Amino acid sequence: MAELIDIFRALADPTRLRVVALLREMELAIGELAVVLDQSQPRVSRHVRILVEAGIVERQREGSWVFLRIASDGSGARVAAEAGEWPFSEREALVIAYDASRLAAVRAERAAVADRYFAEHAAEWDAIRSRHVAESEVEAAMLGMMTGRPLGHLLDIGTGTGRMAEIFAPTAHRITALDRSPEMLRIARTKLAGQTVPIDLVQGDFLNLPIADASVDSIVIHQALHFAHEPDRVIAETARVLRGDGHLLIVDFAPHEDEELRTLGAHARLGFSDAQIRSWFAAAGLALESTQTLEGGDLAVKLWLGRRHSDEDRSPLSHNDKRLAA
Repeated sequence: MAELIDIFRALADPTRLRVVALLREMELAIGELAVVLDQSQPRVSRHVRILVEAGIVERQREGSWVFLRIASDGSGARVAAEAGEWPFSEREALVIAYDASRLAAVRAERAAVADRYFAEHAAEWDAIRSRHVAESEVEAAMLGMMTGRPLGHLLDIGTGTGRMAEIFAPTAHRITALDRSPEMLRIARTKLAGQTVPIDLVQGDFLNLPIADASVDSIVIHQALHFAHEPDRVIAETARVLRGDGHLLIVDFAPHEDEELRTLGAHARLGFSDAQIRSWFAAAGLALESTQTLEGGDLAVKLWLGRRHSDEDRSPLSHNDKRLAA
């Protein structure tokens, strides 16, 4: 009862009801909420703190920014999920509708930031893309390789602009899109705003994934492993969070000698061989199921699909050993 009383006390304020309605539409930073509500940031922060303490709203830090969203679980989350059915008065409904219309300005500003970022980096990205087969062919090969395999909860490591989350969204049940860069996550948030599948954007490092053991069903690492100085550790970390029989798809370059990519694109590794990937997979408890090579341009693009051994396969006793032990 005490928990429910705290929740309803937190909601017993018009501004906090408006905040909940807005966060049901999209994740927002404090500054963005202040703009939509036309209130000062300190005042909005006080309201948000009360909602967080009641378990209705949760914070997620990305660099110097903090984004707010409806809590993912708990009583507060369940109460907020019913907000669309609450008996608002006609005037209250008009205020909430007006707030929702002002979100268009937030979306427009996010899109403008993304456009500026792309404009500043277009030349270097185009220089790298011109060295290999078209991205459309790479994406088609990735979708083809994952066809028939349940994606379930998909983890997109190094999501960048969110493109991988976008193309796999139609067949995934849930997506966690992870990147080290808060700037890239803000761009991904803009790109993925219209997706119907639940998507969590998370700032984190691929050497230390902020994800529980055996909690995702599939993982994609698209053109990100070459940034790793210790790619074997990255693969071991992905295996840690992957459930039994889950799949890991890595897309990167075959071995090459284009040293310019070290300076142009900050690549730590100049591609990977099948033998390297196979050995790193094996050490992490993954079986390399299939590979594909896409030729075109100076750089060959490789796809490696691995499967995590099932919990039974990872048991200290094999089937025969279990029978003997019995």
